[in-house]
Amino acid sequence: MQPWIATLLTIFLWWFSTGIIMFAVRSADRTGGDAHWMTTVLGLPLLALGIVSVWYSLTLDTFSGVYAGFLGALAIWGWIELAFLTGVITGPERRECLPGLSGAPRFYRAFGTVMHHEMLLAAGMVCLVISSATAENHTAIWTYAILFAARISAKLNLFLGVPRINLEFIPTRLNHLKSYFRRGPITVAFPLSITLLSFAVACFAERLISSSTPTREMEFTLLTALSALALLEHWLMVLPLPDAKLWRWMLPAARRVADPK
Repeated sequence: MQPWIATLLTIFLWWFSTGIIMFAVRSADRTGGDAHWMTTVLGLPLLALGIVSVWYSLTLDTFSGVYAGFLGALAIWGWIELAFLTGVITGPERRECLPGLSGAPRFYRAFGTVMHHEMLLAAGMVCLVISSATAENHTAIWTYAILFAARISAKLNLFLGVPRINLEFIPTRLNHLKSYFRRGPITVAFPLSITLLSFAVACFAERLISSSTPTREMEFTLLTALSALALLEHWLMVLPLPDAKLWRWMLPAARRVADPK
């Protein structure tokens, strides 16, 4: 497969997987009841498939091994995100932020809203590091590491402050998270995040250019494209671009809540 096809595939998977997860969560919001739990349980085969794919990829340094590792890591990540957005695996704190709360107390309370989710993400990272220690193919660990670092960076920036935040996609069971976001001028965290992500893109691109085998070329094409998309997502917190239109059209309408009388 040519590098440009791999790049387009990465972009498509980024767009399509995000849309599918949001579609499932929005549908559960509209259904109510136990729909959020059922959606998460029905997504377990995705997690299992991801684990099997990653395990298969570790000793297979070929095109199929690279794609198995990449897609497997995305599948594991996707299920964890699904479990978070359905409100099944979040954190012990489910209350809104207290008015006027700032500094360390605000950070600890905000962390409490996502603590279990962060612990699960970290556990996935540890498992991949251990399983990849002696592996021939490291595509899965690099894929997961990019997603892991970019997600932590994005959450910190949303907490500290960015000019643009799409609140329309926040699921019903996570509405309390809105009170922990801060819309305003960027902080030092944003240029630091942009610098680190740009450095990651440059490093993967350099490895891509200097690749000595088609397999390595394919691996670093996927990783370069993925890290570039993570960088783009950060810029969308600042640039006035209608990025929400990428997914709004494919989502069912939000559940209407009757006004109290």
